[in-house]
This record gives sequence, structure tokens and C-alpha cells, in this order.
Amino acid sequence: MAWNVFRFCTALRGLGSIMILLVLGVVGVTYYAIVLTNYGPSLASSGGFLDVLIALSVLVLFHCLLMMLLWCYFSVVFTDPGSVPPNWRPELDEERGEADPLTTSEFGASPADSGNPRIRFCRKCNQLKPPRCHHCSVCGRCVLKMDHHCVWVVNCVGALNYKYFLLFLFYTFLETTVVTLSLLPQFIAFFSDGEIPGTPGTLATTFLAFVLNLAFALSVLGFLIMHISLVSGNTTTIEAYEKKTSPKWRYDLGRKRNFEQVFGLDKRYWFIPAYSEEDLRRIPALHGLEYPSKPDLDAQ
Repeated sequence: MAWNVFRFCTALRGLGSIMILLVLGVVGVTYYAIVLTNYGPSLASSGGFLDVLIALSVLVLFHCLLMMLLWCYFSVVFTDPGSVPPNWRPELDEERGEADPLTTSEFGASPADSGNPRIRFCRKCNQLKPPRCHHCSVCGRCVLKMDHHCVWVVNCVGALNYKYFLLFLFYTFLETTVVTLSLLPQFIAFFSDGEIPGTPGTLATTFLAFVLNLAFALSVLGFLIMHISLVSGNTTTIEAYEKKTSPKWRYDLGRKRNFEQVFGLDKRYWFIPAYSEEDLRRIPALHGLEYPSKPDLDAQ
């Protein structure tokens, strides 16, 4: 008998605060190992100039990346990924675009029973679905340009927080890589014959922090590469699965424009979880309801 994964949606909802506490726990262990155990004491000691310079560089870089990581993380957690506005109705056929606009008569008295393939309707939410919108069984609602439901951020990743999620992956990879390289000498010392300074507790924390950050760096790198590929094709995880047999993707506008559909035009905002007012005004895709597409595919 096949497993029904939706049976576990309630359990996934219950993981909310636990996953946030787990993330903060990993951050706490890492902070203790880097700042309080290893490089903080090195900075305060009367060691050589080079040792102090290395410790200062590691601590400054660590805190800067940690600040950006947490900013992006909580932006993903607390930003609504995008929901369908009440009484929303499409003006154009999602597949045919401006070449074949929808008329009022096509909706009928009940869009759910109209049988019109040009109208997307969610029977669970009992409402019309905008282009690229999908229903999330964990959140129990339709999400604009839904990519996936992420248990680590206790939220859906969709149109309004996808950039924040990508930046979270980016800064997590940088932070975990810096921590891994910073703790590598101490990790190697565990397997040497010499005496290692520190108490058993601090040594165990350093060892745990190295292993955790190495594991996260490698796993996040894989996710980051996958999502870079998705952004370059202007698609989502769900859409990539759905269009496996489709040779052409109508929302693929070229790598440059695809990138701008997610990160905006203003370069000052590319690396922070925010958008400029000008980008929000000029790029409808950032609101999750309208998406530009290839004119040649609209006419087909």
C-alpha cells in the first residue's frame, strides 16, 4: 500500500518552535566554540601580532555573517510567502497570455463546476488560483509561486519570501564554511599526540561545532546550487517537477531577467532581505500575481 505523505502534515505543523529552537541551538554552540572558547581568548591574550590579527579577522567576519544569516532567517520565518487576495479573478489565460483574454461569462456561476480548463480553481480553498500558485497541505492554503514548505523556517517559501530564503542559504553556507575553516586546526589537534589546551567541555563543544558546521556547509551547498539553477530558469521546485516533459518554459526570460524577477533591479538590495520601492513598483512578479512571459509562447 502506498504511503500518503499528507498524513504527516499535522506533525510538520507541530515541528514549528522545535525547529527554530534547533537552529538557535546550533548557532549557540557555534558561537560558544568560536567566540568564547577559541578566538575570543586569543584576542584578549598577549600573544603575537599575527595571532591577534587572525583572531580579530575571524571574529569580525563571523559576527557580520551571523548578523546577515539571522536577519535573512527570521525574514523568511515571519514573511508571508503570499496568499490569494479575496475575490481575485484572472484577466488572462495563464497558458495563452495576452493573445486570448478571459471573459466574464467563462467564470459562470460557480468556477469550480464550470469545467473550463483555462481557469485554475482550488477545491480545498474554494477559490481561484493565480498563475504559478499551488496549495500547501501543511499550511492549509494556496501560496503564490510556491516553491516548497520548509520545516527549517516553519513556513512556505513562495513569491514574497523566496529571495530571503536564497539569501539565508547563501549566508548559511558562508558562515558554516568560515566556522569549519576556523575550527579546522583545533579539529586536527584532536588526532595529534600533543596536549590540547582546554577543559573536556570546551573541547567537546569545539568538536561538535566543527562537525555540525561541516555537515551544514556541504548540505546547504547542494541546495544552493539547485536553487541557483532554478532561478536561472525562472522556475520553482514544484514547477521543475511538473514541467519535466515540457521542452519550453514560458516564464524563462533569459538569465538576467530571470534573476531580476527574484532579486530586483536595484543592486543595493541584492544582498539584503528587502526590496526598493522602485522595484516593487516596476516588477509585478515581486507581488506574486502577474508574471511576464515569452510573447512567442503566449501566441501559441
